[in-house]
Amino acid sequence: MAKSPLAGLSLLLLDDEVLLRKRLAGFLEKEGAEVTAVANVAAARQALESMAFDAALIDVNLPDGRGTDLLRDKLFPPTTTVVVMTAEGGVAGAVEALRAGAADYLVKPFDPEELPVRLTQARRSRQAKRADEFRRDQENELVFGESLAGVREQLAKITAADRRLTGHLPPVLIEGETGTGKTAVARWIHRHGPRADEPLIELNCSALPDALAEAELFGHERGAFTDAKAARIGLMEAADGGSLFLDELPSLALGLQAKLLTAIEDHQLRRVGASRTIPVDARIIAATNADLNGLVAEGKFRADLLHRLDLFRVRLPPLRERGRDIITLATELLARVSRRYGQKPPAIPAEGQARLLAHRWPGNVRELAHEIERALVFGGPAGLTFAHLGGGPGTTGGAGWLRPGFVIPLNGFSMEAAIDELVELAVKQADGNVSAAARLLGVSRDVVRYRLKQTREPGSVGE
Repeated sequence: MAKSPLAGLSLLLLDDEVLLRKRLAGFLEKEGAEVTAVANVAAARQALESMAFDAALIDVNLPDGRGTDLLRDKLFPPTTTVVVMTAEGGVAGAVEALRAGAADYLVKPFDPEELPVRLTQARRSRQAKRADEFRRDQENELVFGESLAGVREQLAKITAADRRLTGHLPPVLIEGETGTGKTAVARWIHRHGPRADEPLIELNCSALPDALAEAELFGHERGAFTDAKAARIGLMEAADGGSLFLDELPSLALGLQAKLLTAIEDHQLRRVGASRTIPVDARIIAATNADLNGLVAEGKFRADLLHRLDLFRVRLPPLRERGRDIITLATELLARVSRRYGQKPPAIPAEGQARLLAHRWPGNVRELAHEIERALVFGGPAGLTFAHLGGGPGTTGGAGWLRPGFVIPLNGFSMEAAIDELVELAVKQADGNVSAAARLLGVSRDVVRYRLKQTREPGSVGE
């Protein structure tokens, strides 16, 4: 017979209903847990002063107070997994408990057979969250360098303004190609702002199926759809008091974009299947790798949502535009990876540095991190030379675009035609996006539009 996941678990059970308390205690003890059962908040406080518990199962409304007071007063150590029990109409109390640090909640009446699964899931979730927080602190701190000096100044001004506000914090819009570090910036804003001790909820919008996106974002009531057997809060409600990071925002359907706009404007939301609204104060940090103005023109993104989000805009340059900072970043990434593998970080020789500077980095910082780790693990006796990237000493130009040995023809050369060819190449690489092509070339959008108008039919140039 398989060992119960609750075997040996020390658990505090707080509930004033005598029959329910005895029933739950009996079941938990049968599963191998060591249960301390109490009937009121005062007794729970006394128990917490003298004992450390692996988990706690607490009711919200009690004769001498609220079970959530124990969370609010931080009487549970970080190692204790707290699951809240609440009556059918007391979901608001459960939400309060989740904001205060509870890992999960159960709506009464419930089957005690749920407890092993729910407690185990809650403990694993809490452990994973703590491990992830540690990993983020160790590995995801931003490396600004000289090329991001303007971004660092921008972020400092945003967080300084946040600390002066007493109410809702304005949204932040982060733009940048895939892999430039938008998630790291969102975490930086949250960690360095006035809500650092509150939750940061992260959601990759592209990973949400359209059919589930609304319920995931806004929550749902019991019976709202076929599988909705219990009420559930959404991610925006879970982020109340903290921040909600919406990565790849344009992936949300237009209808859901409208509901998100309403929630941001009114600071309240309505769960799926609910008739009443719930106040919510979640700081929205949105990120996109697409040109939102172009998507608005194509009817794929709501203009009103863009205007609402586009207050504090932060643009992250691609890695290829960061110059010598690529070496600074590579050195920091190498130190982090080496720590993880228990090695002393090797130096990057001049040949390796030259190749890092010459590479175009279509995957940006994410690609660089993978190249660093791969080179550390599989590097040969020559060290971190990154020979497979090409380029290196003798390559013409920092970007490595000119073929070595090229000689201007004696019969002449059209520089204008070469420029037009480069512009066409950039536009093709940017999938027809003029703004992105201009960034690739390091020129204004007007320069690209002018060049394209000289070589294409009128009206064929997009944004």
